[in-house]
Amino acid sequence: MAIRPIVEVPDPRLREISKPVDKVDDGVRALVSDMFETMYDAPGIGLAAIQVGVPQRILVIDLQEPEEDGGEPIKDPRVFINPEILEHSEQEVPYTEGCLSVPDQYAEVDRPDRIRARWLDLDGKVREEEIEGLLATCLQHEMDHLNGVLFIDHLSRLKRDMILRKLTKQRKEQQKKAA
Repeated sequence: MAIRPIVEVPDPRLREISKPVDKVDDGVRALVSDMFETMYDAPGIGLAAIQVGVPQRILVIDLQEPEEDGGEPIKDPRVFINPEILEHSEQEVPYTEGCLSVPDQYAEVDRPDRIRARWLDLDGKVREEEIEGLLATCLQHEMDHLNGVLFIDHLSRLKRDMILRKLTKQRKEQQKKAA
């Protein structure tokens, strides 16, 4: 297992359309392991393979629900290989999204609140499930990455440009501190 560097905007790789996985093998499982380690280290709740520079249709999610007594979050790692949305509800709900590839920037995005998805698991078995709530939002967000779409692409041009300017300013300040 290894922590991989996360690809950030404006890197053109984030605009690539990821290729389907032909076979779930040890190489895919090793990549998934690295992706989880990278996501937990960041920290985040979802990561697509393209965000670590691998243009394959693989994503990992762990919403890490908090313990009722306030202790350590309960991990629930989920792997989606070649995911597809079969259907979605007409009703959309807003959720404030962020992204490891657009660090420290957040904006409200409307997405269907319920989806039916199909994917392969780590054993190469086909899974299908109706998913709602935060998991549905996260899955749609990560699936966008597989198609070269970022959450900021769902925003108005004004909001998107504002986020990108903030990010540029933040990076300049970090460079000054490092110098």
